[in-house]
Amino acid sequence: MDAALESDAAWVARRLREADTAVAFTGAGMSTASGIPDFRGDDGIWETEFDPASFHRDRFVNDPEGFWRDRVRLQERMFPDGVEPNPGHDALSALESRGVLDAVVTQNTDGLHRDAGSDRVVELHGNAAEVVCEDCGARTDADPAFEAVRAGDAPPTCDDCGGLLKPGVVLFGERLPRVAYSEANRLAGDADVFLSLGSSLTVHPAAGLAGRAAESGSLVVVNFDATQYDDRADRVVRGDLAAFLPEVEKRVERV
Repeated sequence: MDAALESDAAWVARRLREADTAVAFTGAGMSTASGIPDFRGDDGIWETEFDPASFHRDRFVNDPEGFWRDRVRLQERMFPDGVEPNPGHDALSALESRGVLDAVVTQNTDGLHRDAGSDRVVELHGNAAEVVCEDCGARTDADPAFEAVRAGDAPPTCDDCGGLLKPGVVLFGERLPRVAYSEANRLAGDADVFLSLGSSLTVHPAAGLAGRAAESGSLVVVNFDATQYDDRADRVVRGDLAAFLPEVEKRVERV
């Protein structure tokens, strides 16, 4: 790690140790080191492989069979075999277990924060490992639904009531879950330190949490590309999260 990133890591570690409340907010860049592709940017899968309109709520309602066939293709592209938490996820879990980090708010649907051991995780966009019945609201494991579609049985239906199953994620055209967004908004307002990690900060309303955090606390942006909130951040870091966050975690105990 070069001198500039070492300085950034030491600064962030010091601020975390001094904070009464610290929150991490993670985007797609958090999971790229785990083999999960980014969605946006020139090489993102929305630009190169899939049309976001195929995963809109209207498509799900009007063409559930076609929607689910495309959803299985997307799922296979998003989550290749062997996907596991990377050292960045592990570092956030370790910071939480030591009482330094209070919560993780994530835009990601991959469940890797929980897999890494983080306990307080607010999943703003849901979890891709689940499906939910449109009729009875039952949440179940998504694998049987994906297998049914692969076998030609699309769209998948609920075993309990026969209702249409929907991926357990927020589709385009849907609102964020009220409870999750309310908790995330409160955490952003309460945070002395708010770490925005690997998010382009372009998808609203989730991106607005960074602005809310900057109004009352210290905003830190760690992202390879510039964001619209960089000029409101107390620190902007251009670095690999899988390398940077473990360095922060190691330095916390030295502060």
